[in-house]
Amino acid sequence: MAYRRTENVVRRLAAREQAIVDAARSIAGEGGMGAVQIATVAQRADIAAGTVYRYFPSKAHLVAEVISASADRELAAMRAAADAAPGPLSALAACISTFAARILQDRRLAWSVIAEPVDADIDALRMEFRRALVGELEARINTAMTARHLPEQDARVAAPAIIGALLEGLVGPLAPAPAATRESVQAITLFALRALGIVDARARGLVAQCVLPLGSVSAR
Repeated sequence: MAYRRTENVVRRLAAREQAIVDAARSIAGEGGMGAVQIATVAQRADIAAGTVYRYFPSKAHLVAEVISASADRELAAMRAAADAAPGPLSALAACISTFAARILQDRRLAWSVIAEPVDADIDALRMEFRRALVGELEARINTAMTARHLPEQDARVAAPAIIGALLEGLVGPLAPAPAATRESVQAITLFALRALGIVDARARGLVAQCVLPLGSVSAR
């Protein structure tokens, strides 16, 4: 008869795997993906290095899981904020401001997950994440255009330009090092809305409506 894991065993294994991923994410947030090493992760998670290898055969597998889990969280947060908005333009603003607020809360981790060079395999996975971010924003831009809230434009060009502006303006190597404040999120969101062709008064109203205090943004 084949051995079947009990629910308690399954939960314990899942909790240990999550602890490993959380430890790796914490280390990446401090020193980037280059600092994520199996021995260091094991120490942070308070388990043996051999245990980490049972879940993740290599550092690349572990880093891939950190990126994948982060991507799922960020996309879910953007969609939830946009879906809760009262209209297409508000949804677009909420999508932008939510992403901005979340990456600004943990700038080092955001850069390491989305853009920091690592190796070819990891860069390919990271590119999938960036494409998903662009795709989400592109869909919101197209919806707002269809409703005639935005001037006609090529959303395939506009969406990656906006994501690039958020990354470079808030967490990239050339970005200033502002405190994670509501004002910082307001400023970058206003810039993005103006770039998409929303008149200034309307853009300012959307920013005031959708940008929440950073403490109200769910933790990463």
